[in-house]
Amino acid sequence: MEYNISKNGTYSVIMLEGEVDLYCSPDARKIILKELKKGDDMLIDLSKVSYIDSSGIACLVEGYQVANKNEIKFALLGVSQGAMNVLKLARLDNVFTIYNSFDDIK
Repeated sequence: MEYNISKNGTYSVIMLEGEVDLYCSPDARKIILKELKKGDDMLIDLSKVSYIDSSGIACLVEGYQVANKNEIKFALLGVSQGAMNVLKLARLDNVFTIYNSFDDIK
């Protein structure tokens, strides 16, 4: 897994790339939680994620919960088809706010 952190308006954007699995999900978790401590609204860009497993999904859920607790906006961006399939299987596509692109953000 590779990642890149950038800013877009009021959002911190974490772009994850490659496989987000049991091997690298602890790193994804640390990255997400560290950025949330800054208090900025957050977008997790999953457009370049080729595979995500339950441990990767757990990182997203934990980030979502921490953000909600601290009244920080937390959303997913450009979710790849593979990642969307896993989100739908876990019925989390109805839990997360999901944007197709930056143009969809209001």
